[in-house]
Amino acid sequence: MESRRLTFKRSSTLVDQPAISERPEAKPFYIRWGRTLVTSGFQTWVDISTDVTRALNWKPRVDPYIGYGTERYSRLICRTVRASDSQTPKAPIVRGIRAALMVPASHVPVNISIDGTPLQTVQIGSSSAADSPDPTRNQVASRAISDERGYLDLITEGKLSPGIHDVTYTVQGRRSIHAPLYTVGDNEKVAVISDLDDTVLVTNVPDPVAALRNMLFTDPKKREAVHGMSSFYRQLQDVLGGAPFFYLSTSPWNIEPMLRQFISVHGLPQGPLLLRDFDPRPKTFIPSGVEHKLEFCEQLMDDFPEIKFILIGDNGQHDPQTYAKIANDHPGRVLAIGIRQLQPIESMKFHMSLHAMPDVKVPVFYGHSGDNLRRTMIPYIQELRDHQKLRELHKQTLKQKKGSIHHHDE
Repeated sequence: MESRRLTFKRSSTLVDQPAISERPEAKPFYIRWGRTLVTSGFQTWVDISTDVTRALNWKPRVDPYIGYGTERYSRLICRTVRASDSQTPKAPIVRGIRAALMVPASHVPVNISIDGTPLQTVQIGSSSAADSPDPTRNQVASRAISDERGYLDLITEGKLSPGIHDVTYTVQGRRSIHAPLYTVGDNEKVAVISDLDDTVLVTNVPDPVAALRNMLFTDPKKREAVHGMSSFYRQLQDVLGGAPFFYLSTSPWNIEPMLRQFISVHGLPQGPLLLRDFDPRPKTFIPSGVEHKLEFCEQLMDDFPEIKFILIGDNGQHDPQTYAKIANDHPGRVLAIGIRQLQPIESMKFHMSLHAMPDVKVPVFYGHSGDNLRRTMIPYIQELRDHQKLRELHKQTLKQKKGSIHHHDE
């Protein structure tokens, strides 16, 4: 098989790019001082744990996180961490604790291939900006190297057909790790961005004790799903002709495998998980949930400029304000917004503040469950779909008529 030429670059767009308001220089002195203490303490823990794991002969391995893109380029995020040679334990409590206490493996070379074709050239991007791929800066290379925290944030160039592709990550001394790459076709018209926490998966995120218990001790197969959301999402995807789904969550990258398993167990449409980094960094510290979701939504808007989006979240966090800002900042790009309304008993139990939807020039649908949202949103989406089909048919008819007239004149 002839080797396909692909390029990749380091990018800080999704992992380590702070919002203006989150930059250290924008914070008061006491906040900067406090964050310095936290990041210094975390670095001390990393240094000690790295020495301990090296003494135990733990070797770097790859944990793949993100794989999505267009027919021309793709975004990939993975992380190199130190781990023992033993297989991942089956006990959920041990899996959860290991995920929470990952020891990053810094500056580890990683071999990457897509559908068996190795990436052949490398373009190193800026550490603080998302620069565009530039063929004149390509370097011959067979490896990419993870950063100080073990992250590898890449953009690849190369022609790929729509659908799910296989990405292979390999580090020396380890078996190759495979992960899906979701390629969105150029002909796609609509995509869905969905929150996960308390929209699809009952996480009790505002309650830190309950959230920690769920992350560390609960088997993904036993995690509670919001009633009716799985069937609603499957029907929504069918109505939209197999539209791609993107899942947002304020959960850390560490538990991506558990969330991926939850999606599979409950039959939700497969799609990339867009999580956040819980390792405090001097530049970004720990991004807030609102900033995290805004940045990813903006990224998806930029990655797929021809696609319109349906946004689905809940009113237990700040999804209404986040989605309203996205809709107002990108007129015509958001077709509809769905808000899962938490029951009063849920907000009282977990001390949640329920948030109202700001004024927005986009249809907004509400419901306490997936069944409620299905009854209101699906008919509207069907009407939009049918209207779009009529418009396309009308355009084809006009085009045929013009062609017929032109042929007659000749």
